[in-house]
Amino acid sequence: MYPIRVRGSALIIENEAVLLVEFHDENGLHYNLPGGGVEHGESLLQAVIRETREEASIDIEVGEVAFLYEYVPHLNHDKYGPVHSLTTIFDCSVREGENPKLPEERDQNQTGVKWIPLEELHTIVLYPNLRKEILAYHKKKHSIPLLEEQYLKSY
Repeated sequence: MYPIRVRGSALIIENEAVLLVEFHDENGLHYNLPGGGVEHGESLLQAVIRETREEASIDIEVGEVAFLYEYVPHLNHDKYGPVHSLTTIFDCSVREGENPKLPEERDQNQTGVKWIPLEELHTIVLYPNLRKEILAYHKKKHSIPLLEEQYLKSY
């Protein structure tokens, strides 16, 4: 069997800015959408909620799917490592009263949680480089629903 890592990420845009997690490591200063891999026993939606809480210290409302992103190592010279992954990026919003901040327990390379104005998105390094796609999505939302088996009508 060929394993593919399933991941979920949150695309959160408010007041013409996108919420990103800041990292500084061997690749220099860069940003990611909040998110990560699905753990045993949790759904994709649960993973997005958990990862956003872990990386940005906030609770979110998860909406529809904004993008699907696939990373295939051998087609990309292993630039992000050897693990094939499929990431579902959801259109999310911050729950009322929540304020994103750097968590107390975090990845050793995480240096911040920042609102980056959409007009400045072209000035940062974002992994994966979905800058153009995020701007296009914000201009004309074209989300798709996530169909979960437990909510489909049974025969």
